Amino acid sequence: MSLIKFNKNKFPFNNSLGDFFDRDFLLDDDFFNLEKSTPAINVKEHDSDFEIELASPGFNKKDFEITMKDDVLEVSAQKSEEEEEQEEDYMRKEFNYRSFRRSLQLPKTVDDTKDVKATYKNGILKLQLYKKESSKEKNKRKIEVV
Repeated sequence: MSLIKFNKNKFPFNNSLGDFFDRDFLLDDDFFNLEKSTPAINVKEHDSDFEIELASPGFNKKDFEITMKDDVLEVSAQKSEEEEEQEEDYMRKEFNYRSFRRSLQLPKTVDDTKDVKATYKNGILKLQLYKKESSKEKNKRKIEVV
């Protein structure tokens, strides 16, 4: 069985039934919302490095895996938690699983021979990637037109 998004434009009437079809109730759940599982990202370019920040609250430092290969930086994390409570006449068991994977194509100016500095504080994973010496901004000089 395949799910097909409802096309409200096929129904010419405009009443409460039309409003009902404005939302995808079946797919209006965090489980199906892929955008919420991908962390927000900031990229800043400085003279000597790139600074990348990923908003990833709720994780620990050990949950992250960061790799760099063929000018692609890949950041992933996964965390699972289980909680079980057992009393005489009932048992409650809850679990939570979160993960994400984010890949970034790096510019050729990134020096892949230098170590990437990674820190995690207050839910923000911060990466510092250094630039190649040849790509650092040189001093500007003025050229006169003759």
